[in-house]
Amino acid sequence: MAVAGTGFFLAQASWAASAQTLRLSTWNMDWLLDEQAQNAPGVPTDIPHRNTQDFTKLAAYATRLRPDLIGLQEVGNSATLARLFPRSEYQIFVSHDDIPQHTALAARQGLHIQRNPDVTALALETRPEHHPLRSGLDITLQLGSRDLRVLVVHFKTGCWDNPLSEIHHACPVLFQQFQALQNWISDRAQNEEAFAILGDFNRRLTRTDPLFTDLNHITPLTLVTSGQASPCQNGSFFIDHILLGGAAAQWLQPDSLRVMIIPQNSARTLSDHCPVSVTLRIPQP
Repeated sequence: MAVAGTGFFLAQASWAASAQTLRLSTWNMDWLLDEQAQNAPGVPTDIPHRNTQDFTKLAAYATRLRPDLIGLQEVGNSATLARLFPRSEYQIFVSHDDIPQHTALAARQGLHIQRNPDVTALALETRPEHHPLRSGLDITLQLGSRDLRVLVVHFKTGCWDNPLSEIHHACPVLFQQFQALQNWISDRAQNEEAFAILGDFNRRLTRTDPLFTDLNHITPLTLVTSGQASPCQNGSFFIDHILLGGAAAQWLQPDSLRVMIIPQNSARTLSDHCPVSVTLRIPQP
């Protein structure tokens, strides 16, 4: 199993100049809440309690990353996210869930974004905790004569590679979420849309994982992390993924998968996930 590259490079030309390349990223922010929300009722006490210096460091990583469009998870609100992706440079979208953490998306200013209704079928309520999960954030990126539908997801943790026969722990919830994802993909395939799914799947997806093969039977998908190990998680399989379908599967620039390393073994970990990115090359009419 090869280890994914850790280097980063800038897109070959700006979006406004060429409209040919698009840097897609996904990053779980590990409870990105502001200083007040970190101590709010209902928020776990063991989450990262970040200070101003931490936000400054995270913003520096975001600046180095320079995505054109990034799906994010565990975001408190748009104002907090704007401390990393300033509104002068990025449009910010956050799911409408009434919970402390959300799926979110930041898109570079100048990109034309149409927001679609949140995919609330993913926001199942876990039992016995009665803890609601996150909706999917659904947008359409309008690329002139071409559109790219983008879904940002964050699935239930704890069912890393269990078989479909597993009836305990987190697996039944995760399996239901994947069924909802199948429905979303079926709609995209029926409409012949190019699409991308970005996020924390909390699943070590491979091309032989039955959950992936069920998705792939609906329409051929490209799992960009297939056959790669994450340099962020000590060489284990990825749980943060980017899936491409429809025409978007043909837009992937070969060997463009990159991981930006966020140190995981320091006394003060900024995030327990690392950003994962690929580059798409959009054919011009």
